[in-house]
Amino acid sequence: MTTTVTSRPAVSVAGLRKRFGTKVVLDDIDLTVTEGTVFALLGPNGAGKTTMVRILATLLAADGGAVRVAGHDPADDPDAVRAAIGLTGQFAAVDRLLTVRENLRLMADLNRLGRTEGVRRVDRLIERFDLGESARKPVSLLSGGQQRRLDLAMTLVGDPRLIFLDEPTTGLDPRSRHAMWQIVRELVAEGVTVFLTTQYLDEADELADRIAVLDQGRIVVEGTADELKRRIPGGHLLLRFADPRTLQAAAAVLDTTHRDDDALTLQVPSDGDIASLRAVLGTLDRVHAEPDHLSIHTPDLDDVFFAFTGAPAATTEEIR
Repeated sequence: MTTTVTSRPAVSVAGLRKRFGTKVVLDDIDLTVTEGTVFALLGPNGAGKTTMVRILATLLAADGGAVRVAGHDPADDPDAVRAAIGLTGQFAAVDRLLTVRENLRLMADLNRLGRTEGVRRVDRLIERFDLGESARKPVSLLSGGQQRRLDLAMTLVGDPRLIFLDEPTTGLDPRSRHAMWQIVRELVAEGVTVFLTTQYLDEADELADRIAVLDQGRIVVEGTADELKRRIPGGHLLLRFADPRTLQAAAAVLDTTHRDDDALTLQVPSDGDIASLRAVLGTLDRVHAEPDHLSIHTPDLDDVFFAFTGAPAATTEEIR
């Protein structure tokens, strides 16, 4: 007998609507976030990403639609939603005058943890986020990466199973960004669900199980990173040959999009999968035109972003 394991949605949204005055910010949004996954919401400034996070986190009321977060309706039972979630915003929500440990102890008190449990959880988070050497320092003396790690650690004091990360690595250096990515991976491996908004497309590509692109208040495309990339034309193989004779033999049998006789290269349309690569190499092998060098060029999330929003990814988030 085979047992089928089904994952429940951590977030379920149907027909979500929100406007500010005459401006429609969210227009009939549908999406589902599966438990234990990373869901990334992308979009240009003003697309409505932060507005959606604020609604899901009970900080803003929706104008219409059905919303369930951690199995609860944010409008009808906001306390139950807040008990199940954590929220890390675009800017570190820490008290810069307090030490690292004092910030974490404050969160433990706000979560009504007993003294023993509070100390245990604070110690564990300080160790996990590599903040031991900074534990007694005022936050004002910490680097930006350390402050972001502390901010996320404070979010985890309440042991949430669903975390909203709104632009969590904005302004961080590459090393600090990668450290945050590793923390996110570890959380998901433990069963935590992460709802991520980001302007860094490589971040979504690196972390997200599913990605949705929001533009002008609507979800314009959704899928895995690979699914979204396959929807964009322009993938190709770039073949370089050792001499003009071999180049000519290859060009005679391949469907090429560009030929450069000076560089001895051909571009051949391809989606980058193994089957198409084998087909091209098999064709070349039959005419004894082996390439000297081969590289695969496939569309990336930048191409997806441009194609579906018509705008470049920005570096700052909308006010709402």
